[in-house]
Order: sequence, then structure tokens, then C-alpha cells
Amino acid sequence: MMALIQRAAGARVEVEGRVVGQIAQGLLVLVCAEPSDTPAQAARLVDKLLKLRIFSDEAGRMNRSVQHVGGGLLIVSQFTLAADTSGGNRPSFTGAAPAELGRALYEDVLRLARERHPTVAAGVFGADMQVHLVNDGPVTIPMRIA
Repeated sequence: MMALIQRAAGARVEVEGRVVGQIAQGLLVLVCAEPSDTPAQAARLVDKLLKLRIFSDEAGRMNRSVQHVGGGLLIVSQFTLAADTSGGNRPSFTGAAPAELGRALYEDVLRLARERHPTVAAGVFGADMQVHLVNDGPVTIPMRIA
């Protein structure tokens, strides 16, 4: 699984002009499943998200997790993270999981996150979404869970 993690001062997702997910301070997480991904990788992704120390402590060092700061998670499916731009000017998305698998793994990530963290918001799988972000830092971290 791939994820792009952005430390947020605030973020929201809109579908057809309606806010469907929103957080204050926390992490905006764009998630992409790949064809060989499994539920075990979804679980490892959630573990990593909750423990990742990218929030500042009193000394200004990235030493606190989203759990330590009481931040939210906004988890959004994004198959375009699997884009292959090596051939020509139009990206190929064959590296993304088929929709059925992608949806199942995205839902696994959401379920596990909600079981383990009090504030979890989400986008809508497969929808045309507008994602609004105030990137804090900016801090943007790509992650691949094998």
C-alpha cells in the first residue's frame, strides 16, 4: 500500500459541494492500494500512521505522534498515487488495485483506524472529491507498506 501523509493544521473533503470529512490539527492521509496488497498491509499502515512522530515537541523537534497531540485523521482514497509517468505524457494507473480490492482495503484502513483512534474522517471512495488542506510545516511524507 502507498500513502502520502500530510501534517495538517486543518483539512476537509467535499463531494458535490458538501463537506463529507473534516479535521482540525492532524494528518491528511491519501491512500492507494496496489494489486498484491492484503489486509495485513492495511493494518501495518494504520499502526505506522498512529505512531509516526511528525508533530513538534516543546523543543520544536518532530517527536510526537497524532495520538500524542490528540489530532485527527482524514483518510482519502487516491488511486492516482500509483501513476506511472515513464511512457509518454498520459499517466498509466495499472499499478493501482482493481476497484473492488481498492475499496475493500480502503475500508479496512478506515475500520482499523476508527477502532484505534477517536477522530477519523474520510472521503468517499471513487467520488470526485475536492480536498482542502492547510499543510502545517509543510510536512509531506510518502510511505510504502510492503
